[in-house]
Amino acid sequence: MLLALSTCSLFVTAYIGYRSGKSHLSQTVSNQLTSLRASKADQIESYFEDIRYQTQTLSENLMVVEAMQEFKTAYNQLQQSRTATDTPTDLEDTLKEYYRKEFLTKLAETSDGKPVLESYLPETSAARYLQYYYIATNPNSAGEKHLLDDPEDKSEYSSIHTRYHPIFRNIVEKFGYQDMLLIDPKTGEIVYSVFKETDFGTNLTTGPYSDSNLAFALADLRKAKGKDYVQIFDFDSYRPSFGAPVAFIAAPIYDGSQFIGVLAFQLPVNQINNVMTGYRKWKSNGLGDTGEIYLVGEDYLMRSVSRFLIQDPTKYSKDLREHGVKEQILKRIEQFGTSILQQPVKTEAVKAALAGQEGTQIMDDYRGIEVLSSYAPLNIDGLEWVIVSQMDLTEAYAPVYAFQKRVLVSAALLILLITLVAMGLAHLFVQPVRALIASARKVTDGQVDAVVNINSEDEFGELAESFNQMVGSLRTQTKLVEQKNRENEKLLTSVFPDSVAKRLKRGETNIAESVSNVTVLFCDIAGFGKLSRSMDTHEVIAILNDIVSMFDQATAKYGIEKIKTIGDNYMAVCGLSILHIDHQKRAVDFGLEILALTHRFSHERGFDLDLEIGIHSGDIVAGIVGREKVVYDVWGDTVNVANKLMFYCPTGAILVSQNVYNSLHDIYDFEQAEDITPNGKNQQKAWLLKTAQELVGSTV
Repeated sequence: MLLALSTCSLFVTAYIGYRSGKSHLSQTVSNQLTSLRASKADQIESYFEDIRYQTQTLSENLMVVEAMQEFKTAYNQLQQSRTATDTPTDLEDTLKEYYRKEFLTKLAETSDGKPVLESYLPETSAARYLQYYYIATNPNSAGEKHLLDDPEDKSEYSSIHTRYHPIFRNIVEKFGYQDMLLIDPKTGEIVYSVFKETDFGTNLTTGPYSDSNLAFALADLRKAKGKDYVQIFDFDSYRPSFGAPVAFIAAPIYDGSQFIGVLAFQLPVNQINNVMTGYRKWKSNGLGDTGEIYLVGEDYLMRSVSRFLIQDPTKYSKDLREHGVKEQILKRIEQFGTSILQQPVKTEAVKAALAGQEGTQIMDDYRGIEVLSSYAPLNIDGLEWVIVSQMDLTEAYAPVYAFQKRVLVSAALLILLITLVAMGLAHLFVQPVRALIASARKVTDGQVDAVVNINSEDEFGELAESFNQMVGSLRTQTKLVEQKNRENEKLLTSVFPDSVAKRLKRGETNIAESVSNVTVLFCDIAGFGKLSRSMDTHEVIAILNDIVSMFDQATAKYGIEKIKTIGDNYMAVCGLSILHIDHQKRAVDFGLEILALTHRFSHERGFDLDLEIGIHSGDIVAGIVGREKVVYDVWGDTVNVANKLMFYCPTGAILVSQNVYNSLHDIYDFEQAEDITPNGKNQQKAWLLKTAQELVGSTV
């Protein structure tokens, strides 16, 4: 009864604590999303306000006013005074050829149906003339037509263009706009643009782009008929940009009281995306692995790019396809590389925000995934946009789930503790506990086969049975421990020489010994550093593991012991644990073997890898270094000389010391190399193994 009451009390206390903690954590997560959403909303609203001020200021700038007047006049001159002698004979053919091969071909990839040439060619002679010189015969490639200042046609228009274009191009580049255009409000003709797309020179009233959002901008400013009027025009598919989503901001240009022109900027999509994605630093901005903040227009289409399209386009398309998004939409997203004006987001959050509401709630997002979403309308004059911040529910509520797990585990542990205490107190008053104690002592003495024989069917019998099960489990665990000890011993002997491993098992910590007459080999993988800079980390590690594994397999053949690898360096010793009279020859043969293996590996993989090998024999000191993480290593002058020989060794060769040469010169052919100077030592002779050079030649 006491145990039951304690358990119930514990459950009630845990439940109350869980409900309180869950509510607090949930509110914290919601507040975080709301705070991030509010911060981004303030940033994007301020950004558009800055653009509005920039456009208004530039439209009132005296230089822009003068440029508008001059470009209009020059454009009208081209329209009125062109004669057959002034017009290039190949103008029509060249312009048509450009439209067919350069413009219409790309436009067809993102359009419904096949574009008709005659529907897009500029109508007026002035427009054709300008597009001929500034677009069709412009030596710069598409996207770089704005780099041309003067086509050298000696026209008045080009003279004006040469003066103003570098300035306007600099404005566009400095402020990050996609394009800058000057429009004659009376005729509707675009008399100037920075980027020279196919809208340059065309008529926005009667021309091929009269139904574009830029044409709507012109019509709106014509109706406004007032100064200090700046208007933003929402994203729409813009055919001069091959159907990509484009937004404009426009302002009237007045010369005194006369409405002489329109200044329009094509808004920078990348700048908007940078604001919304925090320059793609979602984690550092508090959005974790699945959080994002995006914009949606009144047509329920995105106005900023989706995080998931940027991070993993394949998974993004798969999720949308599983959610029932049409293949035509997925194809356009893939073609344009953006979700702007393509991704439908008709979620409850967007509906509520477009209705003027703001809040935070759990719902399915545009991928069909359950998310915690915070939403609100934006206050941007001329745009009916909303902002949504969201995070996958599994990540957003991860702290809640972790807290729930901790509560359950803690409750379970406390219940177990109360049970054990209750059982222990009860056993103090009964006789069978003596048998239990006796058996427990046997187990303590190492007799893991001891059992308690109590045949009663009451609580004591159950306790005896539990004890016997515990002993059985202990017996199993003991066997597992013994097995692990054997595995650890095997691992120890594989990492260290047998003599060192035995001393480590005896508990020795200071292990060091001098070893005479051994040969040390140092090897550097030449070209690996250059190769690693052209690959990602996983590929580099995989290639290095393949090479080192080949070397390790060759060590057994020649009785060589690998000591360590340092980056792309490989160090081995012969005659350390096992005495070999011919340790010098074994080391040279091993060097030739790994040289051949490397050449074959490099040839098969198409890499440019080779080896630089240094070999020296003499006395060394070997021992264990470190307290917590021990390493078996060797050191001494012999090691230093071998390392220096590797450093001076030519690529694809083996460089040996005088000691090795004296022992093997009657077996191998050597030629004398330049002397080496080990650190702080006298010069020593070095010898180049000719057999290694012949091996390189035969491989090549």
